[in-house]
Amino acid sequence: MPQKREQAVDALVASVLASPDARKDSRRETVVRAMVEALAGIAAGPVEVADLKLVAAALSEIGDALARFRPYAGVRKVTAFGSARTAPRARAYKLARRFSRLAADAGFMVITGAGPGIMQACNEGAGRRRSFGVNIRLPFENEANPIIQGDAKLVEFKYFFTRKLFFLKEASAVVLFPGGFGTHDEGFETLTLIQTGKAQLMPVVMLDVPGGGYWSSWDRYVRRQLLAGGLIGQDDLSLYRIARSPEEAIEEIRSFYRIYHSARVIRRRLVIRILRRLADDDLARLSGRYADILGGRPIRQRGAFKEEFDEPEVAELPRLVLNFNMASYGRLRLLVDDLNRLA
Repeated sequence: MPQKREQAVDALVASVLASPDARKDSRRETVVRAMVEALAGIAAGPVEVADLKLVAAALSEIGDALARFRPYAGVRKVTAFGSARTAPRARAYKLARRFSRLAADAGFMVITGAGPGIMQACNEGAGRRRSFGVNIRLPFENEANPIIQGDAKLVEFKYFFTRKLFFLKEASAVVLFPGGFGTHDEGFETLTLIQTGKAQLMPVVMLDVPGGGYWSSWDRYVRRQLLAGGLIGQDDLSLYRIARSPEEAIEEIRSFYRIYHSARVIRRRLVIRILRRLADDDLARLSGRYADILGGRPIRQRGAFKEEFDEPEVAELPRLVLNFNMASYGRLRLLVDDLNRLA
């Protein structure tokens, strides 16, 4: 980097970190410098103005969304996907509304795309106070529904990729209702990101009306074409569940967090935070049952790592340390299920 630009970067980074609103964290300078250097490199290169506008708009959207979600960081949220074309009289609409009411009663907030149909039904069920909306600006189907319109928890996006980031980044669970191309896109992308470790392990629930065949037909396709053709593995089927009622869907989500709390990679090990310590016999059984994804090494139990200083809210929780192969996420989901059955 030329000396003058490096000096300018130094001055800008120092100014940003001196802001009274900036969080005090020893790692901030390195990350902020990398951001500024990346932007300076893009701007200094032979980049079209249209591409510069894309980068600027994407960063602006991300910054706005981070600010709107930040006050609710300690509240678990369920992201709901489904058709914008579902009419209020439809059974799926009433199903989505009831599910979201139950989710709010269970302490969750609900994130939707803020549009009509299933999205409006979910915002109605959860209520404005427990709702988030992440709206996409389109030539059609883009007006925020009246439940979330004008609320501080409504975020407007120009780009699908920034919008999708927050659907999953902020979620502790995903529920899918019957929908069109967009619903399938969101469902398959969610499963792909979890399958590859690019999103946190979380419950993914497909919810259909009683007696409906929408998701059972989808499941048959997945098994007959993807699984039978060797395009996914048997354990990948554990990454989603099909529920037949809102109550079943809520129970699936709540049971996932019965003992499991969250996870983080530290020193190339997967560290799972849990709500209570496990007995040595239970650790031994889990270690033996899942030795194939743990390199044959036992699961260890300990307290917080020093690297977790930025998450004081979970400092007192016990940890399980896994020599996880960072590849078999379907099998890892089965491990978490077995862990939660120890409650």
